[in-house]
Amino acid sequence: MSQRKAAPFRAWQRMLSGRRLDLLDPSPLDIEIEDIAHGLARVARWNGQTTGAHAFSVAQHCVLVEALVTRFRPDVERRWRLAALLHDAPEYVIGDMISPFKAALGVDYKDFEHRLEAAIHLRYGLPAALPQWVKKLIKRADRASAFLEAVQLAGFSEAEAARFFGRPRGLKGPGVERFFALEPWEPDRAKAEMIRRFNQLR
Repeated sequence: MSQRKAAPFRAWQRMLSGRRLDLLDPSPLDIEIEDIAHGLARVARWNGQTTGAHAFSVAQHCVLVEALVTRFRPDVERRWRLAALLHDAPEYVIGDMISPFKAALGVDYKDFEHRLEAAIHLRYGLPAALPQWVKKLIKRADRASAFLEAVQLAGFSEAEAARFFGRPRGLKGPGVERFFALEPWEPDRAKAEMIRRFNQLR
């Protein structure tokens, strides 16, 4: 009785650009900003549990985090602003998982995420591992973004959001509330805005 051979395991994904990204050993040469922005514009933050006609996408979140980094440290170098814009770029492949689920998956997941992040950084002239102070600055902006999103879009009270994400400092001043008033963008706009900001920072 003959046995059929199992099909070879496929560990790559074909992107709309035509690139074929090896998920286990990602090459910087197979990474394109159009693929990143396209994917992130279609990945929902908060598992889609936000108000508005459209999901609040990871692409829009990335644009917001870069704006917050610039707000917190206006003199920061352009390349570190680019790093902020790309801080969640691996999610164009792996999706946006909420933090408790990432913790449950453990170290292997984080290792995969870090390898993909390193390849993205090298593709765009950034160090594979960012300096610690840059990581802290981006994390501060990321948590501020989470606070704003939680209160404005995800149904959290300010007290509850402050408990989980901290209350952002450095967001006072003329026009700030209007500038950071959030309304989810449709996917095509989110993609275009991320690419536009990327081109300004390159």
